[in-house]
Amino acid sequence: MKTFKVVVNGNEYEVGVEEVGAGTATPRAAATPKPAAQAPTPKSAPAAPKPVTTAAGAGAGVNTITAPMPGTIINVGCHAGSKVSKGDILVVLEAMKMENEIMAPHDGTVTEVRVQQGASVNAGDILVVLS
Repeated sequence: MKTFKVVVNGNEYEVGVEEVGAGTATPRAAATPKPAAQAPTPKSAPAAPKPVTTAAGAGAGVNTITAPMPGTIINVGCHAGSKVSKGDILVVLEAMKMENEIMAPHDGTVTEVRVQQGASVNAGDILVVLS
């Protein structure tokens, strides 16, 4: 196994890479941060928000679209009564200096919009209710 030093965003990590065979490289890497004053935990990209069926609307096919991460709403692209198609942008959420488009998971009608431009939201907060 070979050990390398890698610097990411000013944080130093030691990475071990194992060579499996001559000519066939299938490395297995395990990154462990070196002890440092403020070594952040590396995070993967957030998953797309999953619609959650509400208890009140379980039989009626009502879905709530929730915030996948904390951030600020920078654009609301729908309003109550709007007809939307799968993939239409409902809300744009800014988090960590990135714009995240929250899209409709299926065709439907916007029943309720629970956020407005400039609002701060937490992960899991309901943004839009679809039927």
